[in-house]
Amino acid sequence: MPVARTDVEETMEEPAGGRRVALVASGVIAVLAALMVSVLATRDPSTERATQSELVGRLAPATEGTTLDGDEVSVDDFRGRWVVVNFFASWCIPCIEEHPELAAFDADHRAAGDAVLIGVTFDNRADDAREFFADYGGDWPVIDDPENSIGVAYGVAQVPETFVVAPNGTVVQRFAGGVTRADLDGLIAAYEEAPQ
Repeated sequence: MPVARTDVEETMEEPAGGRRVALVASGVIAVLAALMVSVLATRDPSTERATQSELVGRLAPATEGTTLDGDEVSVDDFRGRWVVVNFFASWCIPCIEEHPELAAFDADHRAAGDAVLIGVTFDNRADDAREFFADYGGDWPVIDDPENSIGVAYGVAQVPETFVVAPNGTVVQRFAGGVTRADLDGLIAAYEEAPQ
């Protein structure tokens, strides 16, 4: 004789349609996740580091202070030349990766006398920054900015960030992330070749 089912047992059973909907939804989510992974894995890495900044087209903020060597330096001291202002920290891996590019840029332009590189510490102790330069080389002026006041004036969110200042003192570009010598040289050449 068949056993009668109670009302409680009937309400505990999942309807067949609900199980099907859950399986279809899971399948759709899995397909979308697989598509996203394949798109991210196969696309070219972003090489575009130039980004928007409210400073572009404006005079560079006050960029002056005492260097790691104890000298006083200011961007205004270099009017008439291109100035590259690079915010970095010794603990920053992309800063370490970009450092040889900055060193090459500095060497080329120091000899030509047409551009100057100025480093600014960001969220970094002066002793750690000195050790960074002892380990990786480079002898451009580096402003110790323990309060990050220069970084705040530039709107720096994370390092490395690099700003290019034209000979007239206006900011012409911001690069977020590591910058290359080719990025900097290409930008300067484009501005110099552009009709006034």
